[in-house]
Amino acid sequence: MRIDPEKMLELYRHGVFPMGDHDGKLYLISPDPRTILPLDAFRISHGLAAKLSSRRFPVTFDRAFEEVVDACAGRPVTWITPELRQAYLDLRHLKRAHSVEAWSEGRLVGGVYGLCAGGAFFAESMFHRLTDAGIAALAALVARLRKKGFALFDVQFMTPHLSRCGAVEISRERYLERLAEALKKRCAW
Repeated sequence: MRIDPEKMLELYRHGVFPMGDHDGKLYLISPDPRTILPLDAFRISHGLAAKLSSRRFPVTFDRAFEEVVDACAGRPVTWITPELRQAYLDLRHLKRAHSVEAWSEGRLVGGVYGLCAGGAFFAESMFHRLTDAGIAALAALVARLRKKGFALFDVQFMTPHLSRCGAVEISRERYLERLAEALKKRCAW
C-alpha cells in the first residue's frame, strides 16, 4: 500500500504522525504529552561542544537522505515500515523531507531526518555509528532551524538523550497551539 505524501504531510499539520509495527501495521499517533526541543534551549556539554567545533564530523544537508532513513530503519526493532520508508522518500522528492548527515573519513556515521511545514520541523529519527555522530547532526540541524527562523522543533517523544539536550514535554493542547502558530510562518529550508 502506497501512502500519499500530501495526506501524510497533512497529518503532521494536525499534530498526528504515523508509526508502524513489526507486523507492518500503521498507527496514527498524537502523544500527550508531546516532546519539543525549544531551539533557544538546545544545549550540549562544553566537552562535546569543543569536540564538535573541531569538525571531527563534517556535516552535510540532504546529501544522503535515503541512506539516513535506511540507517534509522536498520535496527532490530523499527517502526519504519517499507510503506513509511517510501512515503519519506516521496516527501523528499517533493522537498518536504530533509536530512542532516555526519561523516567520518568519507563514511556516513550519523544523521537525522524529518519533515518541514511552515515554521515547523518534525524530526522523525536519528542514528549514529560512532559516538557523538548523531548529536553532531542534531546540533547542525538546530543551528539551521535557528538561522532559518523556524518556530517549532517537534521531537515527538522524550528520551534521556533529548532531555539532556533541553527537550521538554508539553500538553497536546499546548503543542497544537504552538504548531498552529508555527505553520503560519514561511520558512525556507
